[in-house]
Amino acid sequence: MKDLIIVGASGFGLEVCWLASKLNYNVVGYLDDSYDVVNNNNHYGKPILGKIDDWFYFEKSNFVIAVGSPRTRKKIFEKMTYNNLCPRFETLIDPTAQIGDNIKVGDGSIICACVIITTEVVIGKQCIINLNTTIGHECKLGDFVTIAPGVSVSGRVNIGNLVEIGTGAAIRQGLCVDDGSMLGMGGILTKNIPQNSLFYGNPAKFVREIS
Repeated sequence: MKDLIIVGASGFGLEVCWLASKLNYNVVGYLDDSYDVVNNNNHYGKPILGKIDDWFYFEKSNFVIAVGSPRTRKKIFEKMTYNNLCPRFETLIDPTAQIGDNIKVGDGSIICACVIITTEVVIGKQCIINLNTTIGHECKLGDFVTIAPGVSVSGRVNIGNLVEIGTGAAIRQGLCVDDGSMLGMGGILTKNIPQNSLFYGNPAKFVREIS
């Protein structure tokens, strides 16, 4: 049984704890900068072990970053790997997920319950594919992508780095969502999204730039 430390003690961290237990990990506890370790030493039955910088004291453990925001997740990753440090990041795939042929999943990614990924799909490192999402053939996802629950991604869609797709959104086949962009909850995407842009609605339209 592998020891696992969850970085991020939010609600999604709690869900990842549940997923890890299904995969027979020994969840040691959480690291989170938002908690006072002295006064909040227990989080749903698991201890708050310290701040994110304290990961080095547990270097023999494995880690997973359970933080939904792509930009925040990247900052945490860079903080933990600063100066060529090499924590061991686990890739977690729920046993109920259906994973097809020739699927590549990067280190540290999390694939949640009832996800369907069909065939010839590439998923980058430190991605989150949340509950009941479907990803069609020949899609490519960059690093630090977050896909919320209930999203439908059709075939041959290219999703860049640091992209966030909101709950219940749908993306038409063959489109591109460029780096740093976001498709809001329930958005129906029928055209490409340029870099660092927020789109929302049905059909999804440009709302504003994301700094």
